[in-house]
Amino acid sequence: MKPQEPPESGPAAALEALKQRACESVDLNAARLGALSRDIWSRPELAYAEHQAHDALTRFFSGGDLPGAAWAVQPRYKLGTAFRADWGTAAPQDPLRLAFLCEYDALPGLGHACGHNLIAEVGAAAALALKAALESLAEPVAVQITVLGTPAEEQGGGKIDLIKAGAFDGLHVVFMAHPSQENAAYLPDVAEHDVTVKYYGKASHAAAYPWEGVNALDAAVLAYNNLSVLRQQMKPTWRVHGVIKNGGVKPNIIPSYTELEFYLRAPSRKELSVLTEKVENCFKSAAVATGCKVEIKGGENDYYNVLPNKSLQKIYKENGKKLGIDFISEDAILNGLSGSTDFGNVTFVVPGIHPYFYIGSDALNHTEQYTEAAGSQTAQFYALRTAKALAMTALDVIFKPGLLEEVRQDFREVKLKEEEQTNPVEPKKESDVGVGACASH
Repeated sequence: MKPQEPPESGPAAALEALKQRACESVDLNAARLGALSRDIWSRPELAYAEHQAHDALTRFFSGGDLPGAAWAVQPRYKLGTAFRADWGTAAPQDPLRLAFLCEYDALPGLGHACGHNLIAEVGAAAALALKAALESLAEPVAVQITVLGTPAEEQGGGKIDLIKAGAFDGLHVVFMAHPSQENAAYLPDVAEHDVTVKYYGKASHAAAYPWEGVNALDAAVLAYNNLSVLRQQMKPTWRVHGVIKNGGVKPNIIPSYTELEFYLRAPSRKELSVLTEKVENCFKSAAVATGCKVEIKGGENDYYNVLPNKSLQKIYKENGKKLGIDFISEDAILNGLSGSTDFGNVTFVVPGIHPYFYIGSDALNHTEQYTEAAGSQTAQFYALRTAKALAMTALDVIFKPGLLEEVRQDFREVKLKEEEQTNPVEPKKESDVGVGACASH
């Protein structure tokens, strides 16, 4: 897909006019976008159960009151609470396919303490803005805009399910943005692995004949302490955190069953595999020491680290600064830590950008205070400004000569480097090939 030719009157000036049109669209739709966000925020739903949010978003894109041509909406797209909305021009050639992602799941007991209602709003706003800019052209350009509703980011990995189902096939560039305490075109979101550990012992009376029992709680406590000892040898960028979900029934019964759940995080998939082996050894040794049987089960979907795309990040920052966004320094990015997201897996299959944006509050994510901030009117200004920057960046991808190829090249190079680190090629030993033998292809 080649970059499109901007309309006559000077490419730079014409592109700036389209960006202005995109920003005007965000302002025009601000009230309905704010209402959408508030609707999702006020009815928080957990992973894979976001039925009301799904319905609110599909109604939004199906509504006849939206400006311009209608969207083609597919409810329950490949997952029960995912959706897809498409709009495209009637240009004859194969279109450039750009996608904006919406998240909308909440956290148990906290509601929208990660601001996913704002993620949904930003994705919807940016898509409407880009569509409005392209519809203002006298001659259509070959572009398809897709909005993907991606459930279950907080647990389960809905984007990973959608990747497996083919939802990202054929897309060229994807965009989304996440609420935070600062503005950054990129933060080093890390790879993550879930693990559930179950210990099986033998019940017995804890006072009369404890020697007849095999204490599964001892195994759980020992495993927890093993990990605490391991922390001295863990890299500063590694994280291991978890809970004991089941610790027994009553004090006078030797616990015959305990269950733990842990999240493991590291900057790359390669480091995550090293950390996982060390942690699993902590679990196994606790079983050996106590005489328990152990079952270790990893989560179905590992989250990958987010691959940076310097070309997209550079253009996003340029557009953001025009809108008054103040970005944190590169040093702060390199020395900072972040969480994990299933968007990381997306960046291994299609070029994308996942910037972070300030919402008018210094509250930390995953707190009651952040839930309040995510639903505030103050957050609206920052969310809609971010949507404008995403739409402007998408317009650059469409019309700036050479930018799309730079984005693709960044994607290829970073992905190749990551895969070489994760799956290094073992050098052949001399004994592998005999004297005079031909190596097979």
